[in-house]
Amino acid sequence: MHPFAVSFGPKSLLTACLALLLFLPCYGEHSILEGTLEQSSVFPGTEHRYWVYVPEGYQSGQEACLFVGLDGILCGAPEVFDELISSGKMPMTIGVFIDPGKIKDGKGEVVRYNRSNEFDMTDSRFASFLEQELLPTAEGRVLNDGRKLKFSMRASDRAIFGLSSGGIAAFNAAFCRPDMFARVFSGVGTFVAFRGGNDLQALVRKTEPLPLRIFLQDGTFDAWNALFGSWYEANRLLESALQFAGYELKCDWGESGHNGNRATQIFRDVMVWLWEGWPQAPQRGVTQNDLLQPMLKDSSDWEFVGRQKVKRRNRGTFDAVYPDGSLAVRKEEGDNNLWQYVLDEKGKPLYGQRFYWLHNMDNHALHIGPMGFDDKGFLFVVTTCGVQICDQNGRVRGILRLPKATAAPVVALSIESGHLRLTDKEGNTFKRHLNIAPPQEGVRPASQGQG
Repeated sequence: MHPFAVSFGPKSLLTACLALLLFLPCYGEHSILEGTLEQSSVFPGTEHRYWVYVPEGYQSGQEACLFVGLDGILCGAPEVFDELISSGKMPMTIGVFIDPGKIKDGKGEVVRYNRSNEFDMTDSRFASFLEQELLPTAEGRVLNDGRKLKFSMRASDRAIFGLSSGGIAAFNAAFCRPDMFARVFSGVGTFVAFRGGNDLQALVRKTEPLPLRIFLQDGTFDAWNALFGSWYEANRLLESALQFAGYELKCDWGESGHNGNRATQIFRDVMVWLWEGWPQAPQRGVTQNDLLQPMLKDSSDWEFVGRQKVKRRNRGTFDAVYPDGSLAVRKEEGDNNLWQYVLDEKGKPLYGQRFYWLHNMDNHALHIGPMGFDDKGFLFVVTTCGVQICDQNGRVRGILRLPKATAAPVVALSIESGHLRLTDKEGNTFKRHLNIAPPQEGVRPASQGQG
C-alpha cells in the first residue's frame, strides 16, 4: 500500500474534492456508468472499479476525446467537464475513471492492495492495462438510451490525471506510451524511491523530447519521508528535467500538503490549459542535451522502409568492435552492463571489465539487442528501454525511442551517413534521419577524455 494511505489515501482525496462540488454550478445532464473489471491478464486476480462519464449532447458513435482519471472520480471532474465542454473550452470528452486493483479471497476480504504495484512502477504495464483491458471495456459500454461510445485513438485527443501515486502513474503512462496520451496532469506526484520514480528525472534528461503537454502541481508541505525522500523536491527535480528537455510544461507550486485540495482548486484552469490549442497536437521541444540536440537536428520520426532478410550473427563473436580494432564489446546473459575488452595485435581480448552502464525501467534483466559504433566512438545499443547511446567512458548520454510500429525484438542495427536503420526479428526495417555518420574502418575516433 501507499505509505500514507491512512492519512492521504484515495478516500480522503475523494472527500476533499467532493466537498467543493457544492460550489460548482450545474451545466448539463451528464451520464455516469459504473462497473467492475475482473479477470485481468496484466494484473492477475485483481478487481477494479471504474466509472465512465458521458457528457450531455454526446451523439451515439461520435469519436470523442478521452480523459483517464486515477483513484476514481476526483476534483469534481464531471461538473468541470460539463461547464468547459458546453462553453467550448474543452472538446467533447468522455471520462474514464478507475480505482486501483484489489485481490480478494474466497470470503471477499482483501488480501492484496495493488495500488503501488500498478501506479508507482516505472515500466509500461499500467499503460498496457489501460490499452488492452480497461479502455476496451469502457468503450464497449452502452448508455441506457442506447448510445454507443467511441474513443479517439489519437494521443493528442487523450489526457490522463492522477494524484500522489496516481500522479506518477499518469506521467509514466504518457512517458512510456506517448502514442496513447499527450496531455498529463500530475498532482502531488510520488516521484520518489518507491519503485524507480526517483530515476525518472534522469531518464527525461537523456531521452529525446516527446510531444507531451504536462502540468505538475505540488506544495512545500507535501510528504517527506526519511526512507523514500521529499515529494516536493522530487517534483521540482522533474520540473527541471522537463524544462531541460524542452517539454510544454506548466507548474503550480505553493504551500499545500499531500492532499487533493489545491488540485481541486485549480482543476478547471488546468483543464483549459491542457486542451488549449486543440485539435493541434503538443509539439516536440528542443532538448539542451548536448549529444541529442545536434543529432536530432532536422530529425524525422521512424519510417518503415520495407522488409529484408535477417542475417544471423555468429555465436561467440563480439557484439561490437571499435573502428580501429583496439576495443571490443560483449553482452553477458543476465547482466545490464556491457563488457569491454582491449584487443592486442592478434585480436586477443585482454582486461575485460563491466564497462557500459545501461538504463533499465523494468528492474529486471534488460533485453539487449544489436549495437554498433559511430564515427565519434559513441556506442549505439538497442534495448527494451530504447536505443541507448554511450560515450567512450561507458555512460549513457542519450536515448532514442524505438519504432512504435514494431512489436518484435530488433535484431539488426546499421549506422549510416545521416540515418539509423533498425530491423526486427520479422524482417521489418525502419529508418530514421539523424545527424550521424558511420565509423571509418581502421581509424580511431578522437578521444573524449576521461570525463
